[in-house]
Amino acid sequence: MRFKYCPDCGHKLIDREIGDEGLIPYCEHCEKPLFDMFSTCVIALVVNEFEEALLLRQNYISTVYRNLISGYMKPGERAEDAAMREIEEETGITPDSLQFLGTYWFAKKDMLMIGFMAKAQKSAFNISKEVDEAQWIPVEQAIKMVHPKGSVSYALLEKYMSNS
Repeated sequence: MRFKYCPDCGHKLIDREIGDEGLIPYCEHCEKPLFDMFSTCVIALVVNEFEEALLLRQNYISTVYRNLISGYMKPGERAEDAAMREIEEETGITPDSLQFLGTYWFAKKDMLMIGFMAKAQKSAFNISKEVDEAQWIPVEQAIKMVHPKGSVSYALLEKYMSNS
């Protein structure tokens, strides 16, 4: 999101050169720059002891592709805590471990995705109302069921498969 008006005082912003950042919206009244804002989300590939990935069917996201677990971070929340919270909220699964895999820019929604890989024991699900179905799928098959190459889900599965 690019600011046009100051969220503190309401004055119209001007573009001002700010160091190496280039032209940035600036409030002359408050004497401060207002850098672009974007959402920060977590995304997690959960894998069990049988090399199966946890995939979700969430029709409000896609009726064609399956999804990894993802969600928005809350203010003040660490990314690791957000990933664990989302896994537990959406599936009822409590991971044994969590490993940071990288950050990914999701241009379609202007959001930063922080990727994780979680290990969990295969068990039954207690899915949330935002999940239509959860399944354990062999990793080699799972990569064919998520959004295609170029998506964050595909990148996480591809990274996992190349390290296995």
